[in-house]
Amino acid sequence: MLIAGLDLGGTSVKGVMVRADGVEAARHTVSFDLEAPLAFAGAVEACLAQLERAAGSRADRIGLSAPGLAAADRRSIAFMPGRFPGLEGLDWGAHLARGPVPVLNDAQAALLGEVWRGAAAGCRNVILLTLGTGVGGAAMVDGQLLRGHTGKAGHLGHVSLNPEGALDITGTPGSLEDAVGNHNIRERSGGRFDTTHALIEAHLQGDPAATAVWNASLRALAAAIVSFTNVLDPEVVVLGGGISRCGSALFDPLQAMVARCEWRVCGHQVRIIPAMLGEYAGANGAAACALGLGGA
Repeated sequence: MLIAGLDLGGTSVKGVMVRADGVEAARHTVSFDLEAPLAFAGAVEACLAQLERAAGSRADRIGLSAPGLAAADRRSIAFMPGRFPGLEGLDWGAHLARGPVPVLNDAQAALLGEVWRGAAAGCRNVILLTLGTGVGGAAMVDGQLLRGHTGKAGHLGHVSLNPEGALDITGTPGSLEDAVGNHNIRERSGGRFDTTHALIEAHLQGDPAATAVWNASLRALAAAIVSFTNVLDPEVVVLGGGISRCGSALFDPLQAMVARCEWRVCGHQVRIIPAMLGEYAGANGAAACALGLGGA
């Protein structure tokens, strides 16, 4: 059996062709112009065609991940305001004329990919945080992806760490995303740094002001993770996104900060680990969704 996983991003579609045992047969990326009407849909078709050519066979099953909240029937994205005109309500099975194509949110897909073939393989209770421009998130509890009543469950970047803080893009005061995300690092660093990577480099070079800002970010992230462990009780917390590639400058102090505050039931200490699948995590998760893994 061959399963195609397609991950729709902001400027490209990433796809993998995977056997049911998890062995990858092909991967491909197709770029598109987001401003061109429904160009993203054509890119999905082109990526699937290329995967099938490379694998020498049609996909037996297809899954797709995309930004936004998936519909209750999981055949389309139901809510994605302001971007991707034409995405909302697009039934991908009908569009591709290939039968039902299960659809899920991109962060949920990334988590599912890491559980199936990546850093959290074999785990059933997992949190994923993607640290980049913002903070994305998803959660799995007892082997099931959390979706919730409207599909927004797992948006962990929009928890409040400060009820008196400024409102984030969802209206949450003092959110984790605003405490850690790259989108406002210039404001948080007093105008000194345009990227979190530049901030961390200065911190590693011994800049005390940069160290203060970075440590404040880490404390916020640690407080959020400790809170998530009390609500969701994960085995592991997987960190992905651009900021996660900072390595020991992130993981060593963060694990220590979490350890100081974590409620360790029966001696269990949550592990904080880097994602493994990189930019193809969502595509792998879409393929896993097509297999029905994670309750998808």
